[in-house]
Amino acid sequence: MSRPSFGLPQLVLALLLGALPAAGRAAELATWTVAPAPAAALSRHDGTVEAVRQTVVSAQVAGAVVALPVKAGDRVRAGQLLARLDARAAEQQAGAAAAQVDAARAAQQAATLEVRRQRQLFASHFISQAALDQAEAQYQAATAQASAQLGAAQAARTESGYYAVKAPYDGVVSEVSVMPGDMAMPGRPLLTLFDPAALRVAVAVPESAAPGLRAAQAAAASVELGGQRLAAPRWEVLPAADPLTHTVTVRITLPAGAVAAPGGFARAWLPTSGLAGASDNRSRILIPSQALVQRAELKGVYVVGADGRALLRQVRVGPSTGGQTEILAGLALGERIALDPQAAARRP
Repeated sequence: MSRPSFGLPQLVLALLLGALPAAGRAAELATWTVAPAPAAALSRHDGTVEAVRQTVVSAQVAGAVVALPVKAGDRVRAGQLLARLDARAAEQQAGAAAAQVDAARAAQQAATLEVRRQRQLFASHFISQAALDQAEAQYQAATAQASAQLGAAQAARTESGYYAVKAPYDGVVSEVSVMPGDMAMPGRPLLTLFDPAALRVAVAVPESAAPGLRAAQAAAASVELGGQRLAAPRWEVLPAADPLTHTVTVRITLPAGAVAAPGGFARAWLPTSGLAGASDNRSRILIPSQALVQRAELKGVYVVGADGRALLRQVRVGPSTGGQTEILAGLALGERIALDPQAAARRP
């Protein structure tokens, strides 16, 4: 069937009235028809976000908290001051130990000079061997006393440093358990610190599923976090089971850049091999990643209707692998989407 021809006036009128055939408007727009993808045999489980490195910081010595320069939510660097305790008594002890070191060194110097004189006198046969031995013993005792005092001073100086509690690594302060004026004791928590660069999700699954999960660890797992489904770079099954709940813990590493906080909720999908539970048997929708368009926080695709018009529609996306992105919501089977979002945006 031949396409009707239009003269220039008729073409202008057709454009104004929308009379051009739909096929003519979308003829050059490459599209993709949404079809079901093979469903992965996955089982859904609720889990909890954990930090790979999370530390409850406490003091090594007793003392009143005199300074607390950080608060919950602050980012800190390794070595940064987190809390300061009253160290006046420790500093006085360190000063006394330093003075004792000076006294011991003076005694050692006097013993050194004395043993030199005694050796010269013994060489000239003016003193006996017993007198020389006594001088040598006094010199060795003075040397040992100086070393002991030096070690005690170093220990006192090291202990005085315990009154300044510092961050062991770069992280975020998640909780502060004390206030200025509180008494810090060894083992009493002062604050909690975690590293936001390394997060994971912990999931409890039935103990009977552990052998099947270990056999399927080469299969992919994913995590839904904050409305997005993320592919997990790795996951592992812990070797021990909980004797009370008879479950094993599965740790799923979150990809770099995932935004989450320890203790938060996450949903995980694990291979169902040997796993009891409800499977996620829905049909998956995979589209070419090139069809996605992002406008600020919105991700969408251009859906081409029967009349050839391309309309932008927001979608919720999952993980992307091999040039394809999973669509969790926003598209139905059989719909057509534009493969070139820029070309679709320029069309009337």
